[in-house]
Amino acid sequence: MHPKGELALQGIAHCLAGFSFGLPSPAIPASPSSPLPAASSSLSALPLSCCARLWPPPGPEFPSREAAPGGSGSGRRDLPPSPELCKRLVSSARRPISAERQRREGTIQATRRPTEEVKKVVLLVDVTRFTMFGTVVVGIGIAGSVRIRDLLNPLPSSPAEHLRLLGFVSRRPLGDVQKVKQISLQEAVDSKEVTAAIVCTDNQNHSETVRMFLEAGKHVLVEYPLALSAKEAHELWELAEQKGKILHVEHIELLTEEYKQLKKEVAGKELVKGTLHFTGGALDEERSGFPAFSGIARLTWLVDLFGDLTVVSATREEQKERNYSRMTAQFQTAKNRPLTWIEERAPGMKRDKAINFCFTSGCLESLPEAPRSQVGIFMQDLILFAKKLLGQASQEEVLAEKRRILLCLDLAEEIQRLCERPANIYS
Repeated sequence: MHPKGELALQGIAHCLAGFSFGLPSPAIPASPSSPLPAASSSLSALPLSCCARLWPPPGPEFPSREAAPGGSGSGRRDLPPSPELCKRLVSSARRPISAERQRREGTIQATRRPTEEVKKVVLLVDVTRFTMFGTVVVGIGIAGSVRIRDLLNPLPSSPAEHLRLLGFVSRRPLGDVQKVKQISLQEAVDSKEVTAAIVCTDNQNHSETVRMFLEAGKHVLVEYPLALSAKEAHELWELAEQKGKILHVEHIELLTEEYKQLKKEVAGKELVKGTLHFTGGALDEERSGFPAFSGIARLTWLVDLFGDLTVVSATREEQKERNYSRMTAQFQTAKNRPLTWIEERAPGMKRDKAINFCFTSGCLESLPEAPRSQVGIFMQDLILFAKKLLGQASQEEVLAEKRRILLCLDLAEEIQRLCERPANIYS
């Protein structure tokens, strides 16, 4: 079958409900397993939304897609034709196709009435082209502000264009921001126009906010971590699956050019041992969570690079008068190779990542340099979310991502449990 044959038949069944008409189009071989609907209606009743998908029609009036008004050569790549052009299209669609041409092209055929001349029925329907998802941003700190910017200026011709920003939610009364309306959290949850939410609140509020939107039947994108406990994270994913909604957890640390280059350099090498040491400014642990959760981006690096890990030990040193914290976690890979993750924070401490990964072929002692991407990492993440909403992400990728996210949260919880043992806290 033609690669779009199945969509063609679905389009006929759902959109035309049995219309038959003569429209020149790429041939689609007949399939006994894909019956055509019974013809029952007049072509004049063809809705303009369906008519738009016939656009532009190759033929004497419009010899090519590029030549047709609104076609790919006009600069109006995604715009459907005007109502006037739709009427012309419907009128031309009524013209019968000769029996000789039908036999020559061997296309799917159907009749409006048994006594009338056989006419060709071919309609390629890409319903996602006109699908839009009303979206709200919840929380507009640094990340939320970037989300608003990207939603207002999506990458042209990308899936992100299918996200339409309807408003934002904030604890603070801000009024309009970048001409975007502020609404309450309850308004966002209750609105039938809102189909997706982007959650950028403090870490401590992630799980509660995600749950509210999932229970209301909304798709959700949430900044990492999904939750501050593994149990909550598993429950939220189960809820998303029960509701049939997309739950996408942002992990922009995997989208940087620096990390992509590092992954290329690590690929195929046999690990002997390794260390990842992160430093940064102090965090409010009540709002951000235990360091194993607030720093889960580093743990995600290790799991994505080296596969499943097991926590061997974990300790934490604290100097509360200095607001200093150093967490050290020891892991083993599936091949019993040791890995160490150090998360160190204090006021004014420089944000940095240092690596020392040793392989049988040599060591990597610094992160590779890489040119900056022309597409920002938050925009890349927004595109990933939109692809899932449009059904353009493979099931294999989605399941692998879910497994990795939940594994990292399980590891983070085990690290916290070990660190909070009295013997493993140093001050």
